[in-house]
Amino acid sequence: MRTSFLAGSKRPLRYVMGLVYVLAGVLHFVAPDAYERVVPPQFPRPRTLVYLSGVAEVALGVGVLFERTRRRSAWGLIALLVAVFPANVYMATGDDFDVRDVPEQLRDPRDAALWARLPLQAVLVAWAWWYTDESSKSE
Repeated sequence: MRTSFLAGSKRPLRYVMGLVYVLAGVLHFVAPDAYERVVPPQFPRPRTLVYLSGVAEVALGVGVLFERTRRRSAWGLIALLVAVFPANVYMATGDDFDVRDVPEQLRDPRDAALWARLPLQAVLVAWAWWYTDESSKSE
């Protein structure tokens, strides 16, 4: 029963994933200052990195929607998630990072939302990994 539910959900969840990444990528251009503040200071040219990651999110989000590019785009999303992981660690642990830069809705007294982003990255990687399987051509 569970397997058939997951199998039946695979295609709709791929569209959800694609839309999530496209919207997240667009936000890099709408609010670049917010994204720039979470780039660790060791990285050069934070605004350029914000724009590059935004372009990547949009392109890979669109790419995962189409069967022809689904597998490569899913691998690209995994690589992107690994690449931006240092920003999430910086947000949770960085001495230079000011939690006030995080919108009020995302803060709590212990900054749990910042720490929750770390394991969430693993969930997002697993979700993208689901679409790297060559045998699921019709999904």
